[in-house]
Amino acid sequence: MNRPRELLGARALNRATLARQALLERVTMPALDAIEHLAGMQAQAPHSPYVGLWTRLRGFRAQELSELIEARRAIRGPLMRATLHLVSARDWLAFRPVVQPVLERGFAGAPFDVSGVDVPALLAAGRGLLEQRPLTRPELGGLLAERWPERDAASLAQAVTYLMPVVQVTPRGVWRKNGQARWTTAEAWLGRTVDAEPAPERIVDRYLAAFGPATVKDIQTWSGLTRLGEVVDALRPWLRTFRDEQGAELFDLPDAPRPDPDTPAPPRFLPEYDNLLLSHADRGRVIRGGERVPLQPGLGARYGTLLLDGFFRGTWRITRHRDTAVLHVEPFAPPSDRDPIAAEGEALLRFAVEDASTYDVRFR
Repeated sequence: MNRPRELLGARALNRATLARQALLERVTMPALDAIEHLAGMQAQAPHSPYVGLWTRLRGFRAQELSELIEARRAIRGPLMRATLHLVSARDWLAFRPVVQPVLERGFAGAPFDVSGVDVPALLAAGRGLLEQRPLTRPELGGLLAERWPERDAASLAQAVTYLMPVVQVTPRGVWRKNGQARWTTAEAWLGRTVDAEPAPERIVDRYLAAFGPATVKDIQTWSGLTRLGEVVDALRPWLRTFRDEQGAELFDLPDAPRPDPDTPAPPRFLPEYDNLLLSHADRGRVIRGGERVPLQPGLGARYGTLLLDGFFRGTWRITRHRDTAVLHVEPFAPPSDRDPIAAEGEALLRFAVEDASTYDVRFR
């Protein structure tokens, strides 16, 4: 007779995920190790990972991540969900072949048209251009249109950057620097090729370490992959199983942390579009009211979301008035105690706006 699986409620799942995300207490860890532990960081806003690491690591300095990016040990490129992620170079090489179907499906579903084009010839031409020098998508499209003048230039460029292993180059993504989004091939940037054989079981293991316990649908939501049930079933002998309040089967690594649901969770300021809020099919473990996760325009590190008692309870934004930096905190409901939020908010301000002379935290 099968033994009933242990029930994990929303708070138990919340605390387990926060513990793995280093959001119950900051940890001492090199930034590169943290990026790998998190299985990559959402990086559509190039500076968001800096806030994401600051809120998780003791003593994190922005320069540490900038040096990793400039040394090409951490890179930004399209991966999970076909969105831009910051990952270590070695994770890029391992993850990219696994999510290739996600990129192909994303391109097929996008409003781009390369029908009638010899796609292998297009990709070969794109590779040659990008390995001569990094290009923006408009620059790449213009050069490709010289060979395929009857086709839409933007569609030609999008085909190359969706279907080929490409990355964005510096200074994009470097703290306090800006630059257009320019692309080159991963091989040109790293001097290495992606792994020859996809290993989806490694991605499942890494996901559970960072986001578990989780359902198969959760893993598919985070990665963009489909039909992962077979992969998880093959790993089942090495995994623990639970059930959630809806009866769905949850999988987890045997020795992963699962704290008491009553473990205190301090206020935490997350960057916009942090993966914590996006990486489960059922977001109830962190989002209770169905609130939309905002993605503001710009480089990032000026807007984000607020966790109170471990759940998404508000938003924040930073403005600058001469020598005064102001953090505007907008909780969804009046907090019972503003002081710990204000203290954490002032620390965020001092990290994000280093050259101000006055720091002010204001509650809406």
